[in-house]
Amino acid sequence: MKNLQTAGRVVVTLALVVCALFVGRELWNHYMNDPWTRDARVRADVVAVAPDVSGLVSEVLVKDNDIVRKGDILFKVDERRFEIALTQAEAAVEGAKATLEQASRDRKRREQLGGVISEQQKEAAQSAEATAQASYLQATASLELARLNRERSQIKAPVNGTITNLSLRPGNYVTTGSSQMALVDTDSIRVEGYFEETKLARIRVGDSVKVKLMGQSEAITGHVDSIAAGIEDRERTAGSGLLANINPTFSWVRLAQRIPVRIALDQIPQKTQLVAGMTATVTVAPDAAVSVARLPGAGDIEQN
Repeated sequence: MKNLQTAGRVVVTLALVVCALFVGRELWNHYMNDPWTRDARVRADVVAVAPDVSGLVSEVLVKDNDIVRKGDILFKVDERRFEIALTQAEAAVEGAKATLEQASRDRKRREQLGGVISEQQKEAAQSAEATAQASYLQATASLELARLNRERSQIKAPVNGTITNLSLRPGNYVTTGSSQMALVDTDSIRVEGYFEETKLARIRVGDSVKVKLMGQSEAITGHVDSIAAGIEDRERTAGSGLLANINPTFSWVRLAQRIPVRIALDQIPQKTQLVAGMTATVTVAPDAAVSVARLPGAGDIEQN
């Protein structure tokens, strides 16, 4: 009886050890090898909206955090100056056209006179017509520029998105190329996960992905869109004479570098709100059936 009890204890102990080893191995694989990360961010392209002309802002047609469509008017620059410039350009075109027509008539009359006038007079008439033609073309170009400036006095949304960080008010003076508001391109919203380099061997373009946003219960499904081709080497800088300047110190404890992996979102739950900068947890489910090439020249990571 005592031997049975001892054998039972040994069996239970061995079973617990085997279970502990199995659980330990699974936890090790999960935390060290499985392609998942808590270091992920929701990202989107941000357009810095800037006017192509200078002037006083006459009207602002959007508010902060407004949703706009491509082509919507965001704000207007006072058009009076551009209308005056357009009128002047139209008058210049009419004057250049009249001068060209007169020069053309003079050239034709002198050519009809034949040998009555000298070749020098004929060439002078042709030269005057060519000069008038050039002036007319220049006036026409100035007219097109005046029309373009008047059209550009209405600043429109270049993409679909959401206005943010808006402080522009009517009466402000804006200059050409000065950013006045930020427009978050909602068509470019994606998630970028920063995976340790030791986990890249299990990630392929096209793999299914589950994204869990912090503070939101429903998961978002997506797929791996691309993997970054390179990251900054902090141990190397440009030295004098175009030679590499390498850090002479070396730390024996080396942390795995984190590589950005771009994730396209396939299905977003209806009540999920995506804001650029939100944090997320990303889990990649390797799909053996998907075979998509990486970026040209990037090569595949060999699995050991």
